[in-house]
Amino acid sequence: MSHDDDVFIPARHIKSGHVMTLFTWARLRNFQKLPTPVSRYFDVADDARVLAHCYWQTNKQERPTLLALHGLEGSSDAHYMRGLADKAYRRGFNVVLLNQRNCGGTEHLSSGLYHSGLSEDPREVINELITLDHLKSVSVVGYSLGGNLALRLAGDYGIETPPEVSSFCAVSPTMDLAACVDALERKSNLIYQWNFVRNLKKRMRRKARLMPGAFDLGKLSSVKTVREFDDAFTAPYHGFLDAADYYYRASSLRVVKSISVPTLIVTADDDPFIPTEQFRHPSVEANHMVRVIITHGGGHCGFFAGKNSDFDGYWAEQSAVKFSESNITIQPNKTDRTVIET
Repeated sequence: MSHDDDVFIPARHIKSGHVMTLFTWARLRNFQKLPTPVSRYFDVADDARVLAHCYWQTNKQERPTLLALHGLEGSSDAHYMRGLADKAYRRGFNVVLLNQRNCGGTEHLSSGLYHSGLSEDPREVINELITLDHLKSVSVVGYSLGGNLALRLAGDYGIETPPEVSSFCAVSPTMDLAACVDALERKSNLIYQWNFVRNLKKRMRRKARLMPGAFDLGKLSSVKTVREFDDAFTAPYHGFLDAADYYYRASSLRVVKSISVPTLIVTADDDPFIPTEQFRHPSVEANHMVRVIITHGGGHCGFFAGKNSDFDGYWAEQSAVKFSESNITIQPNKTDRTVIET
């Protein structure tokens, strides 16, 4: 097993990307040393409020902050979000686990839907953390769809990235949305497609109950794929021509050339529905601010290396925190009892 920054060796009993993906998704995790989070609401638009669960250090203005973004149909309660919080908090970071619009039981807080290129929301959150909370260093870590969102935000900022924004990290990001949806539609990925679509449908029905007349669910019963859902709901609601137009315009691959702060991308060569070709695109390779690690094994948002006495096995979480720590503009107070070596 390994938990070196650059070398990931999957746990011996995990033989494929599918097994890694499902194993880490289903495995129960406990974070007994992580304190109870503080709920915080951010108004990101006139008709939209998002909920974050925050772990604040003492003298939070003097500590670096990690903002975490979850994947499609995830929430701040996703195991990788809490695992990331556990590691970052113990390293002296404030941690803000952001629920995207309608996620984490927040359908009542926003009139509309979310999509994978909606970088305005985390931008508004960061702006408030800087201007209202006077935080001096903010690192962003996103998983899957949240990884695309993180990279999209980094590219949208470009050379105007606020000086307080220190770095970005994307784990298993859906950087080229069209390529990822194409891969998701393979027969071998039926279980993931089914799970995503089931949850998307449930969310639309909850939204319709909360906001009668706002959404036409007439097409919902016929939706069988994520692409069909995006064609019927995501694209028209947000003003895209169709799902293909949405995927093109929302993909971070279009703006990665503009990223101007240290950025890490971690992905696996056996991820069931994140093709590695997108990470070898010329616009990625040409940007010296972007570092790509393609691991041998790891699945989708998995990266379990096996547990030992001082490491819980979740390599990508540790790598994201270490990368964020190496690029902060202020240093954690190493004498504080919440900061421990991992």
